[in-house]
Amino acid sequence: MALTESIEYDKIEVVGTYKAVQIRKATVIKKDDVEITRSFHRYVLQAGTLDGNDALVDTDISAEPAEVQAICNAVWTQSVKDAWKAKLIADKPA
Repeated sequence: MALTESIEYDKIEVVGTYKAVQIRKATVIKKDDVEITRSFHRYVLQAGTLDGNDALVDTDISAEPAEVQAICNAVWTQSVKDAWKAKLIADKPA
């Protein structure tokens, strides 16, 4: 009886004006190469966050799989980052 566990990034979606990248990560457990369970974890990446001086700090995507990095780099253009920064500043409490 051999149990194996693998990770699959099975759904990557780009959503909205600010190009949020939604990722679904599946953890698959197999017994003798037959899948016995699959669980999911979802998370969202945004283009960045504001620092104390209202400068946009890019989201660190270095730990993400290459496919996720490529999508983020493709959709997070400078104009998207500028719009996201403006929204974050506009949404700050007074």
